[in-house]
Amino acid sequence: MDLGLRGRNAIVCASSAGLGRACALELARAGCILVINGRDEASLEGAAEDIRKETGATVHAVAGDISMREVQDALIAAVQSVDILVNNNGGPPFRDFRTVDREALLAGVVGNMATPIELVQKVIDGMVERQFGRIVNITSASVKMPLSGLDLSSGARAGLTGFLAGVARSVAHANVTINFLLPGAFDTRRLRSGHQVKAENLGLAAEAVANQSREAIPAKRFGDPSEFGAACAFLCSAQAGYFTGQSLLIDGGVYSGIL
Repeated sequence: MDLGLRGRNAIVCASSAGLGRACALELARAGCILVINGRDEASLEGAAEDIRKETGATVHAVAGDISMREVQDALIAAVQSVDILVNNNGGPPFRDFRTVDREALLAGVVGNMATPIELVQKVIDGMVERQFGRIVNITSASVKMPLSGLDLSSGARAGLTGFLAGVARSVAHANVTINFLLPGAFDTRRLRSGHQVKAENLGLAAEAVANQSREAIPAKRFGDPSEFGAACAFLCSAQAGYFTGQSLLIDGGVYSGIL
């Protein structure tokens, strides 16, 4: 399926690994000119080279923390205009809410709410002017199913969803869409590290914890990042102009609600 994205400029934040990298790869396959980002310059350059070799795409790598204004500006300056923005950032670690002090609270809100909003502010008017824009925000299944220990992540990402819900309706007339992808358990380094921490706390083998987690999913498996990347690429496609303000949960059937 031709997604109608050849030659479009796409920024994918936090994309040197995991779900962000999967999204970047699929957009490169669709013909986009990419700007990818990560904090570790060596890992980022390695990801950029891998994507270039696999797809032949033009890939610009901008290293740094996207909560910093100068990094945001460098991302946007890497291409002439921004047609696609994929907001992504690592979430706060598991912790009891009683241990979340003010500094940690503000850092979580900056990383998972304020920063993506700032990036949207920087690109949206140009998208409206050009009558094309796709913004995809990677949040979390915990927005719909809050989990104890992920309270800060859930709250900040839910805040982002609520903030941008009205914005999405205000620009839909200009073929600019804003949507949200909510990942469940995907086979990424973050998931595996979480299993390792839980295993150590319980005195179990990491594989035993992974098996328990897997069995709790109706699909009986973890998601493949490539599946997530394909969903992201479709929401960015020319054919997805009638999707906006939506939260697409991809969790193998864990969430049992109908809304």
